[in-house]
Amino acid sequence: MVRLEQLMKLLECDTSEKWGAALCAIAEICGYDHALFGVVPEKKIPFEQAFLQSNYSKEWRSKYDILQLHTVDPVVTHCLGSALPIVWDGNTFRSKEQNEFYEEAKYYGLQNGISLPVHGATGEFGVLSFASSEKNADALRTSGELLAAISLIRDYALESSRRFQNQEKTEDLPKVNLTRRELECLKWVMCGKSSWEVGQILSCSEATINFHIENSKKKFKVMTRQQAVVKAIQQGLLSL
Repeated sequence: MVRLEQLMKLLECDTSEKWGAALCAIAEICGYDHALFGVVPEKKIPFEQAFLQSNYSKEWRSKYDILQLHTVDPVVTHCLGSALPIVWDGNTFRSKEQNEFYEEAKYYGLQNGISLPVHGATGEFGVLSFASSEKNADALRTSGELLAAISLIRDYALESSRRFQNQEKTEDLPKVNLTRRELECLKWVMCGKSSWEVGQILSCSEATINFHIENSKKKFKVMTRQQAVVKAIQQGLLSL
């Protein structure tokens, strides 16, 4: 499964191309040979203006863009209206239009996969998809463990890609001041500990730990604790 140091590589990339390659490498670790990450500042922005990195077939990407297939892509439709992941293959899509879309995608090596919606704290919308060209996906790929790992990857992908989205520059962000307790809590979250586990380590109640983590999220203006960890790392407040 993906390790923290592999996620950290997303933060270290100085070009969008290197960043995209790092994301594809993480997808391979998860057992998928294709990856796509696309995000726009808000839902009303045309998808043609999205920050996008993928190793999908160039022919498929070209056809997708020219024909504006995002308007009929069932994965995009799902992600627009849900925060839940969608695990897809040939049995997922029911309508004639969906099946025709899937048959096109399958022709270009996208047999099955998993897609997660991206909903940022400042209104961003996007999709993270890992896809496989294999006919049958490994059962592990739909396990709770893998879904949790890809959710974590999504948070790191969103926060680490901001420097390439023309939305904000990390070096221009105002510094956030965290309390000693907030930093301690984020440090243990970075290590993969749950609130209950952090409470045991710091001799605090789980509610107290959640309080400090929520304060950190508010200060960084993010939606998840992992996004707060990424922000703290970017600002030099946390390190491995």
